Amino acid sequence: MPTTVVTGGAGFLGSHLCERLLAAGHKVWCLDNLDTGSLTNIAHLRDDNFSFVQHDVTTHIEIPGDVDFVFHFASPASPIDYLRLPLQTLKVGSYGTHNALGLAKAKRARFLTASTREVYGDPQIHPQPESNRGNVNPIGPRGVYDEAKRYAEAMTMAYHRQQGVDTAIVRIFNTYGPRMRAFDGRAIPTFVRQALENKPITVFGTGAQTRSFCYVDDLITGIIALAFSTEHEPVNIGNPEEFTLLELAEMVVELTGSSSEIVFEALPVNDPQQRRPDITRATELLGWGPTVQLRDGLTRLLDQSSRAELTGRIVGA
Repeated sequence: MPTTVVTGGAGFLGSHLCERLLAAGHKVWCLDNLDTGSLTNIAHLRDDNFSFVQHDVTTHIEIPGDVDFVFHFASPASPIDYLRLPLQTLKVGSYGTHNALGLAKAKRARFLTASTREVYGDPQIHPQPESNRGNVNPIGPRGVYDEAKRYAEAMTMAYHRQQGVDTAIVRIFNTYGPRMRAFDGRAIPTFVRQALENKPITVFGTGAQTRSFCYVDDLITGIIALAFSTEHEPVNIGNPEEFTLLELAEMVVELTGSSSEIVFEALPVNDPQQRRPDITRATELLGWGPTVQLRDGLTRLLDQSSRAELTGRIVGA
């Protein structure tokens, strides 16, 4: 039975990853300081092969026995969180990545770090291939997240090249699904929450900026395929189907049967105008591609989540 450590395992993506690994027969250690994660996300996972440790990974990580895989997913990931926790975001990208890599080195484990489409900044190449070095403003409000992830990638490759650690880097594009927090500030949970309450749906700018949305089940499949590969260079995982935010808002209104009107607000500083992954490497190296289209994924989200969860009217949402 493989033993796997997941940092940030009580978060949105981390909890889905823990769930999939347990189903695949892994013994899972879930580490989370619960700054943005929630015990409600992992309440259904508590069994003999699952261990939760409340731990801040910016301090030393100690796990007994052998470890086969380390998945480093600890980090605030939504703008509302990393703008609220800027220093913590920088520390988990630096000290946290260093400690997670140190654990992987000590245990001779395969290491995978969760990077992000934000390393491309406001991209000058569209769609974004892994060779794109990015257009990031390091001193802007979003820089604490963007640069934390870029630093994490650099440290991961340094550990691979100098220390011989078996590493992988996944660049995650916009992902959605059950367990997203209703008030995390990202487009899909925000639009769904507003629509279910028949409140105005707030679209930034003109709504012409584009995003590509990947359903969480597809994302986790790609991440696990990368972990079990021998690839070390970054790999984009996301759905290349592109939508404007206005199109997304209109689709949410339609699927929820909402009476909400769409209103427009000022565009946030350094908000990217385009987001679309080039997934050629994921297809060629991993045989991976998304299977869930946006309309179907939104329908699943609505069907598999309670109204209380989607509107944030539960403890820990």
